[in-house]
Amino acid sequence: MLPPAQSDSRSNLPAVPEQPVTIQLPAGLGYSYEQPAASDGEGVPLSHYLWILRRHVWKIAAFVVFAVAATVIVSSRLTPVYEATATIDVDRRAPTGVVGQDSQTSTLNDADQFLATQIKIIQSDAVLRRVVHQYNPEPAVESAQDKALPSADREDAPVLLKKLKVTRPPNTYLILISYRNPSPRLAAEVANAVAESYRDNTFEMRIKSSTDLSSYMKKQTETVRAQMERSGQKLADYERQLGYIDPEQKTSILTSRITQLTTELTKITAERVEKGAAYDAVSGGGQEAVEVSGQGESLRKVNEKLNEANDKFAQVKTRYAKNHPEYRKAESQVLELQHQASALQVAVPKKAKIEYDTVKSREQTLGKELADAKAEFDSLNTRAYQYKQLKQDADNDKKLYDDLERKLSEAGINASFQDSSIRITDEARPPLRPDFPDTRLNALLAFLFSSLLAVGAVVLSDVLDRSVRDPEQVARMGTQVVGSLPSVPAWHKVKLRQAATPALNGATEDAVNGNGTEKALAKRRSRSFSHSDGFEEAIRSLRDSILLSDSERRLRSLVITSATPSEGKTTTSTHLALAHAAQLRKTLIIDGDLRRPSIHSRLGVENEKGLSDVITEDTPWRDCLVEAPGNPDLKILTAGPASRRAADRIGVVLEGLLREATREFDLVIVDCPPLLGFAEPLQMASLTDGTVIVAKAGQTDRRALQSVLEALKRLKANVVGVVLNEVSEHSNERYYYYGYYGKYYSKYYGAG
Repeated sequence: MLPPAQSDSRSNLPAVPEQPVTIQLPAGLGYSYEQPAASDGEGVPLSHYLWILRRHVWKIAAFVVFAVAATVIVSSRLTPVYEATATIDVDRRAPTGVVGQDSQTSTLNDADQFLATQIKIIQSDAVLRRVVHQYNPEPAVESAQDKALPSADREDAPVLLKKLKVTRPPNTYLILISYRNPSPRLAAEVANAVAESYRDNTFEMRIKSSTDLSSYMKKQTETVRAQMERSGQKLADYERQLGYIDPEQKTSILTSRITQLTTELTKITAERVEKGAAYDAVSGGGQEAVEVSGQGESLRKVNEKLNEANDKFAQVKTRYAKNHPEYRKAESQVLELQHQASALQVAVPKKAKIEYDTVKSREQTLGKELADAKAEFDSLNTRAYQYKQLKQDADNDKKLYDDLERKLSEAGINASFQDSSIRITDEARPPLRPDFPDTRLNALLAFLFSSLLAVGAVVLSDVLDRSVRDPEQVARMGTQVVGSLPSVPAWHKVKLRQAATPALNGATEDAVNGNGTEKALAKRRSRSFSHSDGFEEAIRSLRDSILLSDSERRLRSLVITSATPSEGKTTTSTHLALAHAAQLRKTLIIDGDLRRPSIHSRLGVENEKGLSDVITEDTPWRDCLVEAPGNPDLKILTAGPASRRAADRIGVVLEGLLREATREFDLVIVDCPPLLGFAEPLQMASLTDGTVIVAKAGQTDRRALQSVLEALKRLKANVVGVVLNEVSEHSNERYYYYGYYGKYYSKYYGAG
């Protein structure tokens, strides 16, 4: 319910809430929005991407259907191709020969490398050439440059089978040879021919390798045999020269002899040293030295007897006289022993000298014999080394000759052996069904890839879209969306312009005549919805949002502008003024666009005098006011004749005009030019209580809008918010169909 009409409706304006403000827009706007904190790092929610997909669902579906249909049509017109496969079993452990080392089972762990090598061999020219010459499954298309080459060069060029596929199933020793051709029988024959050619080529390679090896070994055998004969002859000649067969045995005898002589020489040397010491002792010393020496034992005994005889003689002398027999006997014993001692004292040094000379002579003899034995050993050792070298050479040559003879015999036997390591376990057979094209698979792949491509394209186009579409984008710029206006079809825009004035005339007259405000407003809304399908309801929601948006002061003057031309600012200004006047509140709309005035044409009035006359000719602004047809609460100050000088002076005049107008009118709306490229919109924004910026959803560039907001911020202008114009389900994911509200209110007010 709207408040009843009053002569001065300013006191009946809704109370202004305190900051912070949360705007719950009415149903006509299609969404409720609470301004979030500005953040540049917020991620895009999943719901946004879902909205993008819903927005382009028919385009995506059409592209996918077209892609699948085109794939099915193309697949159905392609020539069917059949694939035949031959299976080869490669036994890595099978022996390659029947005798010798080749007959042993292989235990190598290089299965992967071996099978990869065999696959390359199958695809080689040596295997494929005979198949191509036999079947010619892929006739070559020669270019003019190829035809210019000699035929011999073309024949010698390596052959390829582009439709041949050689694979190995994992963890097996199998090789699959597959060939594709429009003829199923030819595909099978070529696959089998390649398998047989590979098997035969492997056998031929082995025979050729064995033959080459045999030829080489025959040449080497003759050389080794001649060398063996020469080394044997050298050994025999050397044996005859030595006079004995085994010099190593004689070397052992000499070694024992040298050891024995060394031992004896050591002993005799020690004895010679001992004898020399004894001789030196007795030759230069007295009786005591002779007694101490090894040769003085007999002398010592004689001296002991002499001492005893002297003792006995001393006793006899005390008892007997000189002529007594006992006296003479004892004296003769003493003399005899003295004579023996003197003789021995002379004989001992001579004996020591003789013993020393004998030992020394023997030492010299042993030393000479040892030196001769060593010289003979050295000479024999040299001859033994030469003999050993000659014998080793002869033995090696003979062993090498025997090995070559054995290998030559084994190679001859193994060359004729065709082993079963390569077996064709399953021959290729003509298939019944083509392998290509697989229409179902192609259609499925086309569906998947076209879906991914279409979804990626629409998401990428949304990412690259720099236009303003969403309130959250506006919020990140530091302001808020105060309303949104639905997109109106082109054929309805004419109705909107026609409905600007007459749609409200009757209701205004009824209200003035006292016929009931609510009933008049109901009729007015009913007729408005019949023309604009919810557009006017969105305008009313915008009107209430603007009146509720300022918390510090009540808005008495308002500038409606945009970043660039053709964004709907004039339409918004006109209908906002009509919506405000529809509440029986005095409203003034000023056409501030002196370059391209359009308010007069929208409201159906003349543009003979206007704002340019007030500026340039000092005409009182009240004299230039025009009443809207059928709406006494709405006054219009048109732009008047276009004037560049008036545009330059608009800031000076507009300040006083707004100060006076806000005392008489509840709301003054100024429709000014776009902000980018013109100077006067900034002056107007700084003079009014608030500025509303109109942006066309999906078209206005965010950078342009950001630039406008920054310019107004520098001027410290009060930016009420942004109005998103021409919002639709294609430009905003929060859009709801306005027609539902239009139909609802149309029925409601029509019934009233």
